[in-house]
This record gives sequence, C-alpha cells and structure tokens, in this order.
Amino acid sequence: MRMKLTGVLAGIGLVLSSGTSVFAQELTIFWAEWDPANYLQELVNEYTAETGVTVRVETTPWADFQTKAFAEFNAHGDAYDLVVGDSQWLGAGSEGGHFVDLTEFFEKHNLHEVFVPATIKYYSEYNGKYWAIPTEGDANGWAYRKDWFEDPAEKAAFKEKYGYELDVPKDYKQLRDIAEFFHRPDEGRYGIAIYTDNSYDGLIMGVEQTIFSYGGELGDYGTYQVQGITNSPENIEALEMYRELYQFTPPNWGKTFFLENNQAITEGLAAMSMNYFAFFPALANPATNPHAENTGYFVNPAGPGGAQFAALGGQGMSIVSYSQNKEEAFKFLEWFIREDVQQKWGALGGYTCHAAVLESEEFRKATPFNEAFYQSMQIVKDFWAVPEYAELLSQMNNRVYPYVVGGQGTAKEALDGLAADWEETFKRYGRLN
Repeated sequence: MRMKLTGVLAGIGLVLSSGTSVFAQELTIFWAEWDPANYLQELVNEYTAETGVTVRVETTPWADFQTKAFAEFNAHGDAYDLVVGDSQWLGAGSEGGHFVDLTEFFEKHNLHEVFVPATIKYYSEYNGKYWAIPTEGDANGWAYRKDWFEDPAEKAAFKEKYGYELDVPKDYKQLRDIAEFFHRPDEGRYGIAIYTDNSYDGLIMGVEQTIFSYGGELGDYGTYQVQGITNSPENIEALEMYRELYQFTPPNWGKTFFLENNQAITEGLAAMSMNYFAFFPALANPATNPHAENTGYFVNPAGPGGAQFAALGGQGMSIVSYSQNKEEAFKFLEWFIREDVQQKWGALGGYTCHAAVLESEEFRKATPFNEAFYQSMQIVKDFWAVPEYAELLSQMNNRVYPYVVGGQGTAKEALDGLAADWEETFKRYGRLN
C-alpha cells in the first residue's frame, strides 16, 4: 500500500489510539494528456479536501496512452489505481482481467437511472456486465459559420439554387447541398471539413456515424455476423455520401483529424467542420478563434430514412484489478457519481454523462455548444468493443481510405472486402464459426 508522506505537511495525518500517525492514502488515475485531464485534477482536489486522500491524475500523450496503459496491465503492475480508458478498451480490459467488475456497484447505486442510457451501454457495459463509470462524454458534432449561413445574399442564392432555406442541415442531403454551395476554391472558401486521417479512428468515426444515420450497422454485435450487414445497401450508400462530402473539402485534406478540422474554422476555410465536442472550447474562445462570435454548432444530421446518430468519443473510468487500493478507489467512485460532484465536473469543462445534470438548463446554456452536446449524447453509437478492435479498425481504414480519399474502386468493393476481412478475423478469434 502506497502512503503519501506529504500528508503530514497538509495537516491530514490521522492519529491512532496508540499515538502512532498514519497518513492518507494516495490514488493515481491514469489518463491521456489533454484539457479534460487537467479539469479532473482540479475536481479531485476537492476530494482530497473532503477526505484527506490525495488523488493524482497522471497523464501521457495520446499517442502513448493505450500502449503505456496496457503494458502496465499486462505486467499486472499497480502503478495505476484507476484508468480513464477509451470505450473500445472494455473488451480487452474485462476479458484480460485488467478491470474490476463494477456490476454490483452499478446495481447498488442504480446507475442505470443516474447516467444517460447510451453512455452506460457504450462506456460501461460489456458482455452483460459493467466495467467503467461514464466519465468524459463526447460525440462527433459540427461547427459552422453562422455569418455565412445568415448572410441575406447567400440565403437568397441558396434558395434559388436548391429550393429551400439555408439553415443548419437537418439531413445528409442538406449537408451535402450546403457543402457544395459554399465550395468556392477560387475564393479560398470551401464547403466542409471532415475526418480523413487513417492512423487510428479519425476517418472511421466520420464514416461510421454516416453509416449509422443511413440505417446501417457495422455488424451484429451479438453474433459477430458481418456478411450482408457490413456491406449492406445502406452502408454502401453512406460510404458513397462520405466520399462525395470529401469532394468539397479544402486542398490537401486527405490526412486530417481534430486539429485540422478546428483550423478549418479558425482560419476561415470552411462553412462546416466535423469534430468532437471536446475540441469545441477552442472554437468558442475568441483568443483561439477569431470567428468565435460567428461560430455555431449542430448535431450530426439524420440520414435519408430519418435515423440519426453520432459517433461516440469519450471515456469511462475503471478500477484497475492490480491496484493495492481498490477499497479506496470504490470510495472515490461513490464520490464521483454524486450529482453535486457531476455538476462541478460539468462546470469545470468536463463532459458529464449524468442525466439530471445534462438535462439541466444551467448545463445546456453554459456554452454555445452544450445544447448540441446534450442532444448528441442521446444518439451516440460506437465501434466494436472487442479486444481485437484495433485490428478491426486497421482493416476498415485499409478498405475505406483508398476509396474515400483516393477514389479507388467503388464503395461496394470496399465494404465487400471489409466484410471478408472482419469475418476472417472473428473466425480466427473464435467468435464466429
């Protein structure tokens, strides 16, 4: 058990009846290096003030996060007591014995009623059990130039060309029309910025939310069947739409993720830009976005059949099985799920998943993008959460990137190939006969 000797300096030493002093335990939470981790450290300082237990949020760059975490897990190391891990880690974390089963904790505290249902499903649940507390909610949304949309001359020209009013797109057809309308390379103005980076999950998050909104699925998450699902007509049409949207992006947009998509707005390049809500604070800040006052936000639009989904981002917090401080970690989680703590989490800039806090007028009006975030968290869907998800992700990148960015082959050929890849992978891992 690790002890924090500096507890004496903080005046939090405890004295036993024998007169021997013991000092408050320290908890270490591991997360990636970004602003929400800083907000979490600020939040947990209040836990220290309440309990005398020092909580330290240790961070590492995103590029190293998964590798460093699983190296420690696989070594059964106890450097981390809790980890704020990606939703896709649930399979590997649970099947590998790295995460503590929180099912009894969920039932005791009725967390199914406390947190938004979609966040329980994707941040917490795997194989009918619960392994993480929804912590940093996130979803793929959109930023747009309100001044371009509201310009009377633009509105008149748009209505004349397309036959309806220029406004925030309600569906993908309107998204595509608006992207085409504002795409003016001769003026240095472009229609849309979307994710295209194939290094990890950037491109896939953009493609999958289009697939989901077109009424498609990546596969059957229960049976692992993929043939006829991964390559369904709905998915083919969705991938064709994503390729079409790519035609209206700025030049050299074939390897872009959150940084470039924020720059599309800050540099005045694009009318609309896809990004995770976690990166929108920079767009709402006049110090980092000269167009902050004229930047608006909207939810991923519906597909042709009315389905509407957003790709899930964000993370849940798990107790690491090898921690020497599991009892204290459970006490910390009991504190973290309190409504008053979740209110503070949201106020600091963390994206709470607490249903009552999310629904509150105070939260929804706190920033220009919180209302869109609230709506998005009701419609999130996620990628495969099985332990071999990284392999599935790589296979999808290898199939769809050449089509979307390079225009190679057809959407059907790309998805037929992907279905074959995934079927072979699931058979190799014994998930499919």
